[in-house]
Amino acid sequence: MRKESKIYIAGHRGLVGSAIIKNLRQKGYSNFITKTHAELDLTDTKQVADFFEKEQPEYVFLAAAKVGGIVANNTYRAEFIHDNLMIQNNVIHYSYRYNVKKLLFLGSTCIYPKACPQPMKEDYLLTDVLEYTNEPYAIAKIAGIKMCESYNIQYGTNFISVMPTNLYGPNDNFDLEKSHVLPALIRKIHIGKSLEKQDWSTIRKDLRQLPIEGVNGDSSNTEILEKLEAYGISLKSDGNVQVGIWGSGRPMREFLWSEDMADACVFIMENRDFKDTYSDKVEIRNTHINIGTGFDVSIADLAVLIREKIGFKGGFVFDASKPDGTMKKLTDVSKLNNLGWKHTIDLEEGISKMYQWYLGE
Repeated sequence: MRKESKIYIAGHRGLVGSAIIKNLRQKGYSNFITKTHAELDLTDTKQVADFFEKEQPEYVFLAAAKVGGIVANNTYRAEFIHDNLMIQNNVIHYSYRYNVKKLLFLGSTCIYPKACPQPMKEDYLLTDVLEYTNEPYAIAKIAGIKMCESYNIQYGTNFISVMPTNLYGPNDNFDLEKSHVLPALIRKIHIGKSLEKQDWSTIRKDLRQLPIEGVNGDSSNTEILEKLEAYGISLKSDGNVQVGIWGSGRPMREFLWSEDMADACVFIMENRDFKDTYSDKVEIRNTHINIGTGFDVSIADLAVLIREKIGFKGGFVFDASKPDGTMKKLTDVSKLNNLGWKHTIDLEEGISKMYQWYLGE
């Protein structure tokens, strides 16, 4: 890519897209095309066709997607497969039609089988059944990988797929119903700390910025306590506070700072091509690239680590009646490392940076 190249970032407001734009700006790129969902509905084929005809981007980062945690994935199964398939089909196809020089498609490591050998190598794709709760989303992302591969093989395009592990960072989603585990824990433990200190001004500030099912900073103490209780943040009669966590706490998860992920994506777009992602010229498959750290932590240990960083004194209650999801999801990042990139932010530093961002510091 040249510094003046015309670059379209789909999903520029999200966790992934905003990190990519920030990284590109830091490297001197400035010719960006961005559209909000209200300006361009990527599930609408005609809108996407008209957009590509008018804008003619040279490079595309496809970071737009419908995403969420276990609850959202399992509840909105139809939307997760429909919306993601439509977004991918439209953007990838019209990138081909309008001669985009290179496209980067972002997926997720949930593409791997539920009982996948650990750590998960790219070659383990499609070797067993998927985890049930996020199967529709995973199938959509697998389809995106195969679409990029197929267009490259048939049409000679240069479309690369990357599969980041669990991401967290600036502009994350802290909605307690739909967020992923790390931002949800940060917010719940932050509120729990404020509750044990009886710091109602901080609690109300939090709810004013992000209400929970209609309960906001102007609601009564009773209404706030009832809603927090429903989401597992409980003030006990003795003044102690407990934070509830879905599942047993035993699943192991790998987390990658979103700005590290963005740096990996830009590195690949600047330095690598589709031909660098495979070696077998007879059967070209599993060309996607894992992006991660190669290190994981249990959900229980993650909660303790966040508690220490925030300064919460209360305890945790694990609800084993709720689904754990896949018990271990650790990426093998040797392919990425061999291509020339390695992460720089470890989990402890990342949690501190994330909490500072959440507080607006």
